[in-house]
Parts: sequence; structure tokens; C-alpha cells
Amino acid sequence: MVAERLAELSHMMSEHMAMPFPPGFRGLDIEDQDMVMLDADAYGLASGVLEGRLSAQHRSRLTRLTSAFEKVLLVIDDQYAIKYYTHGRDMVVLAAEILQVKGHIPS
Repeated sequence: MVAERLAELSHMMSEHMAMPFPPGFRGLDIEDQDMVMLDADAYGLASGVLEGRLSAQHRSRLTRLTSAFEKVLLVIDDQYAIKYYTHGRDMVVLAAEILQVKGHIPS
């Protein structure tokens, strides 16, 4: 099961990299979140899950990132940006689920 979920995460990451960054969101802060950094953190942490190299601090960041995505998604009014950041949120959620299955973080 973990192998399939890791393959799914890898696929999601490839899809995310193929998506253009939303126009007008560079340098934009929403709900105290730098939108470029939010995206970069999501990809970096998902990559860490694939490589099995996350520290406890990184693992707790996955939980905070999920909350950050939820906040910004409530106020974004651009349809493409909603799609882009929803994909990023889903990537982070899957990464956290994989860690739970592997027994690295409490549920």
C-alpha cells in the first residue's frame, strides 16, 4: 500500500511541476502566506517524503501547511489559482497520509 501511495505522490508532484505558476501570484501574500513559498514548501516536503528524509520538524510543517492551504483557498478568487493551490494542498495531504501509514507521525 505504501509503495502505491508513494507512486501516486510522485505522479502528483510531476503534474504539479507541469502546471504553470498562477499569473499574478508571485510576490503575493494571502492570509500571511507568501504564495511562492507556500508552493515551494509543499513541493519540498512532498519530495522529502519520497526520499524518506524528513525530520520531526519537517513532519510537523506538513500539518501546518495543510492549514495554510485551507486558509488561502477560502479567499482566492482566481479559478486557475484555486485549481493550482488545491493540487498543492492535496499533495501535502497525501504526503502526510503516507507518513501516518509508515508510522512516522501520530494520527
